[in-house]
Amino acid sequence: MDYRRIIPCLDVKNGRLVKGIHFVDLKDVGDPAENAKMYSEAGADEVVFLDITATVEQRETMIDVVKRTVEKVSVPLTVGGGIRSIQNIQEMIDAGVSKVSINTAAVLNPDLVKEAAKEFGNDKIVIAIDTRTSSEHPSGFEVMVSGGNKPTGIDAVEWAKKVEQLGAGAILPTSMNTDGTQAGYDIPMTRAIADAVHLPVIASGGAGTLEHLYEAIIEGHADAVLVASIAHFGKYTIKQMKEYLAERFIPVKL
Repeated sequence: MDYRRIIPCLDVKNGRLVKGIHFVDLKDVGDPAENAKMYSEAGADEVVFLDITATVEQRETMIDVVKRTVEKVSVPLTVGGGIRSIQNIQEMIDAGVSKVSINTAAVLNPDLVKEAAKEFGNDKIVIAIDTRTSSEHPSGFEVMVSGGNKPTGIDAVEWAKKVEQLGAGAILPTSMNTDGTQAGYDIPMTRAIADAVHLPVIASGGAGTLEHLYEAIIEGHADAVLVASIAHFGKYTIKQMKEYLAERFIPVKL
């Protein structure tokens, strides 16, 4: 059975778990490794760890924090932020990470996606796409890089199709317009990307209610949902999220 996955996202800055709105106004939420352990034990299908300032600060991912997190979880861990080379990816795989998420580096050097997929296998490579609404692009959505700070002039849907051709195994699109707002995912953007590719698409940015998770899957055609604020601040448990979806006939691993 093709289950829909619930994936808590750990935004990490200076080795601490943080959460903000539109990638700013960050609040300290605790230790990423301990939170990852809690989610793993609570029934999360996977965990995503994003070193959110690595790219902007032009440094590599904090490997020591990643290693501590790997040791605490029994589910697949995806790590992103500061992944710029085959060597960076190798370090993550060697540390026990299941997948890596590449964003800015993929835009700057698309060949990295191709090389990484060839070297490590498609299933190890997730391409994160930060988007914002833009009337200047055919799809209505533009790719943003450098922690969502820089516009690229690239159409988000066209970029999703390109990274699929290059060998990406999954796509993680986050809407800059909805991130951290808890007002719901950007359904039109998620659906536009999901319908344009044959890869798993993970909805990200804006979950605030259980209904939002359902909408991302049914209306946004997402294969998985990333959750942050609604999990970190104790609004809902992973169990509550899964039970809500199961009651609505969405296949989940309970």
